Amino acid sequence: MLDVCLLGTSGMLPLPGRWLTSMMTRFNGSSLLIDCGEGTQIAIREKGWSFHDIDTILLTHFHADHVSGLPGLLLTIGNSDRTEPLTIVGPKGVERVVKSLLVVAPELPFELVFKELTTAEETFAIKGMEITAFKVSHSVACYGYSIRIRRNGKFDAAAARERGIPVSAWNRLQHGQTVVDGDVTYTPDMVLGPERKGLKVTYSTDTRPVPQIAEHAAGSDLFICEGMYGEKGKDAKAREHKHMTWAEAAKIGAKAQPTAMWLTHFSPSLVRPDQYVADVKKIFAPIEAGKDGKTIELNFEDEL
Repeated sequence: MLDVCLLGTSGMLPLPGRWLTSMMTRFNGSSLLIDCGEGTQIAIREKGWSFHDIDTILLTHFHADHVSGLPGLLLTIGNSDRTEPLTIVGPKGVERVVKSLLVVAPELPFELVFKELTTAEETFAIKGMEITAFKVSHSVACYGYSIRIRRNGKFDAAAARERGIPVSAWNRLQHGQTVVDGDVTYTPDMVLGPERKGLKVTYSTDTRPVPQIAEHAAGSDLFICEGMYGEKGKDAKAREHKHMTWAEAAKIGAKAQPTAMWLTHFSPSLVRPDQYVADVKKIFAPIEAGKDGKTIELNFEDEL
């Protein structure tokens, strides 16, 4: 099971009832955050989720509305008695940027581990999740992220017995590990069926439409995408500031065909996002306007 919460949906500046951009996931006792705008820790408190379990923060880019909440959040995590390392991933310069923000929070009771993104696409594993960072097109270096939880095939006990595999090795093989028992090596493919459908969430904001967004959002159970401008007549402004209109985002959704799609990162002028949904549903029916606190629980197919 993967829980996803859209903590903040505002771009540029916070509004009453709308904090700056952030998203949080929970999986297998681990919490992950994408971006940390102003008000993120208040949004987490309002949601009732734990600060202590946040062990990974993915930063899309270094504009203030995506990182201004970091010092306060990290202090709060420290006050939750966390001592285990916390990983922060972001574009080139992430360590320098975060440490400059932490001049007001110089002493944390846990280590910060930094992962710097330097290529157009990188895939890495964290806490049982496969994360792919892909570069998008904004006024500064900016990345989208896909979070994938893979599922091994079903364990075939009959095949394990037939091959004489000791029961003591079954659990490790079931979890994809190779087991060496004396001179004999047992591999997961001996006892596992085809890989089953896992879970996938893709998040992309602060960008113009580029092909790689749809490529990575394809097959997602949830696609969260920037929708800076919902009003008509904003195309030129979107191009100038390297953002997207709702129609542009919907066209990406129509190409990627995720199961669900939420828009986020709204312009302060977009006071009532819901009133613009009907038009873009004509382009991609599953699209919805995000809102602070919007949550979904994603389950594996055989657990529904």
